[in-house]
Order: sequence, then C-alpha cells, then structure tokens
Amino acid sequence: MTRVQEIAEEIVAREGGFVNDPDDPGGATNFGVTIHTMRRLGLDLDRDGDVDVADVRRLSRAQAVDIFLEHYFRKPGIERLPQVLQASVFDMYVNAGANAVKILQRLLREMGYEVDVDGVIGPVTAQAAHAAAQAAPDHIADAYGIARRNYYFRLADRRPASRKYARARAGGKGGWIRRAEEFISPAFHLSEAQFRERVAAWG
Repeated sequence: MTRVQEIAEEIVAREGGFVNDPDDPGGATNFGVTIHTMRRLGLDLDRDGDVDVADVRRLSRAQAVDIFLEHYFRKPGIERLPQVLQASVFDMYVNAGANAVKILQRLLREMGYEVDVDGVIGPVTAQAAHAAAQAAPDHIADAYGIARRNYYFRLADRRPASRKYARARAGGKGGWIRRAEEFISPAFHLSEAQFRERVAAWG
C-alpha cells in the first residue's frame, strides 16, 4: 500500500460512517463523502435515476478511498506539494475543499511568498510551498496545522451551529480541533485551559 493510499485510508477511518446532521452544511455524509460530492460525480449507486440519501448510505469504504484519491488528492494537485505538507492538506481538502489550499496560500503570503489566494495549486503555489519547506523544514507542517486550527475557530466564531464540531459537549476540544492537532507537534497543542479560554466567548 502506498503512502498516499494509507493517508486516504486514515481519512476514511477518521471520518467514520454514515451521518446526516442537519447542522452540517455538507448534508448527508458517508466515510466523509458528502451527498453534494456524490451528485457532482453522478454516483447513483442504487440506479433509481437520482442521487439521494439512499445512495450515500450505499457508499462503501473502498469507494470513498477511491473518491478521495482521485478527486481530493490527484485532481487538486496536492501531490505537487512537499511531502511534509501533503497529509494535512489532503485531510483538510476532504474536510473543507479548496479552503485547504487557501489556508496554505495565506500562510505562504505571511511568510513573504507572492502567491494568489485562489485555492488552486498552480506552479507558483507549488514552488512557494517547496521553498517554504526548505526554509523551515521543521516548522512548516506545524505552521499549516496551526493555521488550520485557527480556521476552524474562526468558522465556529462566525457560525454558532458549527461550534459543536469545535467544542465537545463536556467543554473540551471537539472533533475539528482534535483533527487539526493530529497534524501538529504536541508542543503546539492547546492545553485544556488554553482551549477553554479561546472558546469562552461562545458561552
């Protein structure tokens, strides 16, 4: 099994099975593949002439892995990025689409690289990412992971319905934050006290 295949398998395991949460803008989801993605790809798995929740339920783990590899790794050009960034950007692309690339592009701009924040991994973005990885090989992955974590916080700041994904019912870190921190060195994880202070304004 290739490294990229392993990453895709890990994403599917992290995403879990079928979910249809009314607060999730992605709608019905299975193994992280949304109904909107399945409609875009025309995946009428029960062959009844439309793509609906029943088709989402029928999606297999193997099909989800194939979709992620083709449409969330190869087509967006994530393989053009330095290897140290690929796993986190790939995982974030599954979770947030082109915003995963925009987060990277904003980070690169903060580091002084001239790139457009357009969500596209073109030659300029790829070259800047490699240059940044060479300049800060021990820090670029953490910097991206922290920027990703901050993206989740800002999203939850703006949209109260999304806060349950960032903060667990018991008040600790929710799935979004724990997911981002899987790609951040432990030294840069938020302590429970730091996390609670960050989300205190949510009430």
